[in-house]
Amino acid sequence: MTLHAALAGAATVIALAFAASTFERWLDRRAPHQGAWSAALGIFALASAALWVGATFGWSSISFRAFYLFGAIVNVPELALGTVYLRARPATARRVAWAVHGFCVFSAGIMVAVPLRGAVPVDTLPQGSAVFGPLPRVLAAVGSGVGATVILVGALTSAVRLGRNPSTRRAALGNVCIAAGTVVLGAGGVLNSVLDEMDGFAVSLVAGISLLFVGFLLPQGAAQPVQRRARRSTFPPDPVGSSSTNITFSGHL
Repeated sequence: MTLHAALAGAATVIALAFAASTFERWLDRRAPHQGAWSAALGIFALASAALWVGATFGWSSISFRAFYLFGAIVNVPELALGTVYLRARPATARRVAWAVHGFCVFSAGIMVAVPLRGAVPVDTLPQGSAVFGPLPRVLAAVGSGVGATVILVGALTSAVRLGRNPSTRRAALGNVCIAAGTVVLGAGGVLNSVLDEMDGFAVSLVAGISLLFVGFLLPQGAAQPVQRRARRSTFPPDPVGSSSTNITFSGHL
């Protein structure tokens, strides 16, 4: 197995564990932001799996379309929706949710139907500009750019606010990790100038999702477990001021 295939597989496993943890919390509390995070992390796992398939068996039109849709376009808006649910009024959050879901459905239709500008190279991860016309790349830029801004602002403002109180500094550090993971994942294209195409991107994928997972887990060390009917949950409730996470594949627009 090649290095980038192994890294893509590791990112898939971490993303699935991350999604399972947020999904369990959603089952406990049915909080809308946890549902948005669970969906987004499941989408991230699909994108990582598509990267693993392409790195292991060679890229095809199907695997690259799946990677681009799940990784570059619809993932970040769904994660940003978690931040909106946390910070906006319920009525506003519901309207944003309809817009995000509509954007995702529209993008999925475009990615299924859009023609390719050229053949997908079998042995390397292509840039979107080499394969797709402008519309998929515009969708990726809008989805990743706007979503990443929402999440970064939410994570950093939460870190500043929580860092003022000694009892919530652990949660503040978690938000710093979330912001750092966002930057690492968004800088995947920069790593490609140092390592080869798929290796550079896969390194940023594993490092970024790991930072995000640490950021999610850090505030929970000081929280009290919640009850789920007759048994204890293995995951505590949300820390005060917790912010959403972000995963972006915008380095490959």
